[in-house]
Amino acid sequence: MKHKKLTFPERKLLSLWKKENIANKECARRLGRNIKTIRRELKRNSIRVSLGRRDWKVIYEPLHAQSVADKRKQKAWESKHPLKNRDIYTYVLDNLREGRSPEQIAGRLKSIEHPNDHHWHICHETIYQFIYREKTDRTKAGQREEMDLRKKKTNLLVCVTDHERPLWEYLRRKQKKRRKRGGRKVHRVRIPDRVSIQDRPQAVQRRKQFGHWEGDSIVGLGHKSGLHTEYERVSSFTRFERLNSISSEEAVTAAKKIFGHLPAHARRSTTLDNGLEHVRHSEFGPKTYFADPYSSWQRGGNENCNLWIRYYFPKGTDFSTITDEELKDVEWELNNRPRKRLNFKTPQEVFTEHLNNPRGH
Repeated sequence: MKHKKLTFPERKLLSLWKKENIANKECARRLGRNIKTIRRELKRNSIRVSLGRRDWKVIYEPLHAQSVADKRKQKAWESKHPLKNRDIYTYVLDNLREGRSPEQIAGRLKSIEHPNDHHWHICHETIYQFIYREKTDRTKAGQREEMDLRKKKTNLLVCVTDHERPLWEYLRRKQKKRRKRGGRKVHRVRIPDRVSIQDRPQAVQRRKQFGHWEGDSIVGLGHKSGLHTEYERVSSFTRFERLNSISSEEAVTAAKKIFGHLPAHARRSTTLDNGLEHVRHSEFGPKTYFADPYSSWQRGGNENCNLWIRYYFPKGTDFSTITDEELKDVEWELNNRPRKRLNFKTPQEVFTEHLNNPRGH
């Protein structure tokens, strides 16, 4: 059974009973506690008071006992390593600097590196909290201790930032502050002939049929330019075209460039978000479905694809200054990177296999 500390009301009762000279065993029975808990409480949280020049007495006072217990708990919390232990701390920092996400780091530790050793297991949320933890004088002092290996190690916390750059800069989104739950709110857009993702065939959801895409827009500087992106769900193949303005006309033009040259089995459908630029979705070519509002996870492949594109073109990029050659270079690199989900084939290889074998899929 998990040990539970005494509460302040319990300490008040214990103090009252001890003043009445009630035995520890009886106090424990009345509180429903083990007698060892009562003995430990009286030993650790009592105070010695002076009764005269050379006379003194040990008493148990509830306010003092609660204060001492709270300070001890805070001290224990502060001395706790922010990433469970020093081994994980070193591993996490090394992998963050290599561009891996907290979820990838935690997952690899548990599934690949040390599957049976709980010493190495950590939750990705703990890593995020470590990255975004507030810097204090105590954590800064901890960083100085970590950097000076000649000094004897202390219980000071290691700092929550790297000595070269803040840790959040190693994350793909590079957000200085964590986004609140629920994300940002957007205006609802009325889309004619909108078909919900709930009506999409299950074969699309299970990634069993080639030719189903997910689409979205990446917005550039001043909301004046951007990219229309499409992600094929089976092969992870990515295509994007320039938007000279964030408008329905430009989105239609970009979609026709992406889908226009593809055979019918390679452009069965696309699932879009609810942006204003998609109101003319019926002109895209493939059948269109729409994700639920505020449910970007329903188009998770496309969201992930957009994050990788943002790695090359961060927020605030003016796409009017980016050449077509640069866009094609990025697209080629994304489609020729081996993927674990594809048994380490590239999206280009898998897409080409399906494209050349229409009857088999």
